[in-house]
Amino acid sequence: MADAATARPTVRARSWWGWGWADEHPDDAECAAMGALLPGTLPRPLSVPRVADLRIARPAVEPPPSLAHLVTADPEARAAHAMGKAYRDVIRALRGRPGRIPDLVARPADDRDVADLLDWAGDRGVAVIPYGGGSSVTGGVEYRGDAHRAVVSLDLTTMDRVVEVDTDSRAARIQAGVLGPALENQLRPHGLTLRHFPQSFEFSTLGGWLATRAGGHYATVHTHIDDFVQSLRLVTPAGAGTSWQVPASGAGPSPDRLFLGSEGTLGVITEAWMRLQDRPQHRASASVRFADFAAALRGVRAIAQSGLSPANCRLLDAGEAALSGAARDGSSVLVLGFESAAVPVDAALAQALDLARAHGGTPSPGAGRRGDESVGAWRSAFLRMPYLRDGLARMGAVVETFETAATWNRLPALVDAVRVEVGAAAREATGHPAAVNCRLTHVYPDGAAPYFTVLAGGRPGDEVAVWDHLKEVATDVLHRHHATITHHHAVGRDHRPGYDRQRPEPFALALRAAKAALDPHGILNPGVLVD
Repeated sequence: MADAATARPTVRARSWWGWGWADEHPDDAECAAMGALLPGTLPRPLSVPRVADLRIARPAVEPPPSLAHLVTADPEARAAHAMGKAYRDVIRALRGRPGRIPDLVARPADDRDVADLLDWAGDRGVAVIPYGGGSSVTGGVEYRGDAHRAVVSLDLTTMDRVVEVDTDSRAARIQAGVLGPALENQLRPHGLTLRHFPQSFEFSTLGGWLATRAGGHYATVHTHIDDFVQSLRLVTPAGAGTSWQVPASGAGPSPDRLFLGSEGTLGVITEAWMRLQDRPQHRASASVRFADFAAALRGVRAIAQSGLSPANCRLLDAGEAALSGAARDGSSVLVLGFESAAVPVDAALAQALDLARAHGGTPSPGAGRRGDESVGAWRSAFLRMPYLRDGLARMGAVVETFETAATWNRLPALVDAVRVEVGAAAREATGHPAAVNCRLTHVYPDGAAPYFTVLAGGRPGDEVAVWDHLKEVATDVLHRHHATITHHHAVGRDHRPGYDRQRPEPFALALRAAKAALDPHGILNPGVLVD
């Protein structure tokens, strides 16, 4: 056996079929224990799927010699790029039905490589699916249908550098393929941070955040990646271009706004100038319990409209609080947090707690000190939840999540309708009681973003059909209450029906025209946003 000095370092492996790291997934015993809590689950967990058991056809196309060094047909790589990480994707992988596996995976090193790959794909009628970290939960990184002879997954993670830092302007030019941790590690020596931390932070890229208009962890002020963009560079089949790096502009419609949220359908974002911030030095947090969820909503609205701008203002209903371990006495729990790079934040937290008390909230003992048990429980559950979802999927349970945003006047009725209608649909579809939990992830002076979790025993073998049905029911509820089809998860393919109903028709006409002009062969992420 090699001694410690000569042993080779262990490289952690990403799960090709589920969330995150392969070694973080619940084992069979933990899966069975979770499944035992829900009626109608399987007697034992589904086996962890193996790439070797998949039927992976030979590639239907070969790249020219000039591009061969950028491309691989390795089965492991192709399988890992076949889908995102939605419950629907996990179940398909567990059942050995991952859908159409890309013929090739391409890893460009620079803009020239991207342009050459797009030129070749356009000439050959090959679909190109831009791919960052692959953490999409809306079907945004897979190919559906058979209109193209072959499919290439365009993985940008080789383009992973912070190229330039402008400390005077507090900005940086960053390649789009950099994963969250690597990005922050490169900014840390400068004392700066992008301060954008979605739940997928560890496994998603800057380009993915930009292409999907991702929302970060912070509850107010800078909630979306849009807020940090100074300039974008794109490569499209029709050519490449870069918007100017300016702090603000009133020069016509913003070119950046056209491509933010375009999900790889109009072009490939290859780099961006991003606004940065000094790293926080002052922090304070606390939890508040409410006996009544309606009162808690009013308390959160008061805080959101106060101008205090908490970094975290996450309200968990009783079910969500119990699931995370933040409270198990039927209380709703508000997790509050403040931070600043320049000034202490204890006074701001105290003011927010006063507003919560005025609406019936009870702050935790010693509020403001580190070590609040409810805050810690929520944080641990927040990071662990995607892995537990995959464990429940192995037991055949149905685990659906969706998020939205609505104005405060519509919010109470929306939450009630989702609980009643989606809960009834889940019970009818599975034959088992369903839990429909809600939390607010982001709050604004004029509204909030509720995030729903549906848990139910499954219908073994039909999990995808049940999931699709619940998605349809939820989409209908959101539409009737004028709540957006997505606040931060993107449209992809799964939310396309709701997006088609939400957007104004003149904008749809303009988007189709932009697609036709920039992608004349229709090769970029077909089926997303527009046809």
